[in-house]
Amino acid sequence: MDRPLEITPTGALDLLALGAVVTRLDPGVIPFRKANAYAVHVSGGEFNVAANLADAFGLRTGIATAMVNYPIGDLVAERVRGMGVRPFYRNFTHDGVTGPNIATVYSDRGLGSRAPVVFYNRSNEAAARLAPGDFDWASIFADGVRWFHTGGIFAALSPTTPELIVEAMRAARAAGAIVSFDLNYRAKLWNAFGGGERAVEVLRGIVEHVDVLVGNEEDLQAGLGIPGPEVRASTALDPAAFLGMMDKVTARYPRIRIVATTLREVHSASRHRWSAVAWVNGATVSAPECDLDVYDRVGGGDGFASGFIYGLLTGSTPQEAVNLGWAHGALLTTFPGDTSMATLDQVRAFAAGGSARIQR
Repeated sequence: MDRPLEITPTGALDLLALGAVVTRLDPGVIPFRKANAYAVHVSGGEFNVAANLADAFGLRTGIATAMVNYPIGDLVAERVRGMGVRPFYRNFTHDGVTGPNIATVYSDRGLGSRAPVVFYNRSNEAAARLAPGDFDWASIFADGVRWFHTGGIFAALSPTTPELIVEAMRAARAAGAIVSFDLNYRAKLWNAFGGGERAVEVLRGIVEHVDVLVGNEEDLQAGLGIPGPEVRASTALDPAAFLGMMDKVTARYPRIRIVATTLREVHSASRHRWSAVAWVNGATVSAPECDLDVYDRVGGGDGFASGFIYGLLTGSTPQEAVNLGWAHGALLTTFPGDTSMATLDQVRAFAAGGSARIQR
């Protein structure tokens, strides 16, 4: 089980992501209905993985996405450059009034017994207009791409984004890249485009092309229509329910070699207990458990995926890869925003059992 995937050893890019890049407005612990100021974070489930791998882990990554020629687009492009991610843009012209736009996600942090609240403005979103033929995949993959990653948030944006995902996955497989997909099931997004039945129809067609799947048991049930497990989890950190679904997942999708997810027990908005688990070619690999003092929980799952993929790309064992993902996801919740401010040394130290003792 030391090498669960046959990964191309070299390439111009270690990872290419496909997805929407958005702005997230963050008023901190103040609810939006009372907020008069907020921070602006550049985010997106797929972009976060590419950004984390470039900035924290030092890999060469790219993002294929929509760009709009107005000041918000300029802000996004500056942040993409700042995180060290190579952009492949499909450019759109803003009309000055209605768009198309870079989408906005509104998310406060909650505090204590008050949960965070997330809502969206994805009206006339440029990324939702992306369609097959918008990217020259042959050129993008020509110099080598080791890993291709995308996710369910992008798939939910329009009728054409799933078609683009499948086009890109076919190109990635033809070029020898590993293909990963984060289900990231979001009911609010799918409800705008046909609801749960449409989600299952779309996501099933995508996951047929996937080697590595990220998602918990709720994602598997709601996103893929996989029946729930017969075994119930004793706690939120018990992986039994997740692992109880693996036979059904792999029977339907025989290409899948790895399924991984985070495990989170929420005691309050500010205090979580955290772990992770992966099914790797029939074997189970579990991360340790730890308590998190959460500053900003958004992006923790992407942080796990980043560290886990890094481990697999760099030849770590599955256990080491899960621990790296678990450690990076934990550290990411201590920073504001959706992308990493951690260093690789910090991630490795935490994965090896490090503590918050001051570093002098």
